[in-house]
Amino acid sequence: MTDRGAAPHPYLAGLVLTGRKVVVVGGGHVAQRRVSGLLGAGADVTVVSLDVTPALEGLKGELTLVLREFAEADLDGAWYVVAATDDPAVNARVVAAADARHTFCVRADDALGGTAWTPAVGHHGTVT
Repeated sequence: MTDRGAAPHPYLAGLVLTGRKVVVVGGGHVAQRRVSGLLGAGADVTVVSLDVTPALEGLKGELTLVLREFAEADLDGAWYVVAATDDPAVNARVVAAADARHTFCVRADDALGGTAWTPAVGHHGTVT
């Protein structure tokens, strides 16, 4: 029997995102950090936000920038989603829209509120 009040026990897996649509909702520094890794993984990244950092603006040749409020349809066809706004209500809407599409979603402001987690990663030479 499962204790529904207990923290989930995630199944760790690597994602092959090369050429696959990934949507990042939010354009601040947390989103900026996530976008870098997603682009490095070869993902086809779309950022949806009213405002973005200058660094994200500078990446517009490598990703798709949608400069407006989030709409649920932004997640159509996405393989993976990151909710990284500074508004908990928007992040909850992003998770709900991803869940309705059976798409895993990381919620940056509330790890237990999403359906996936981004692990901490370190690099030393060729070892990750």
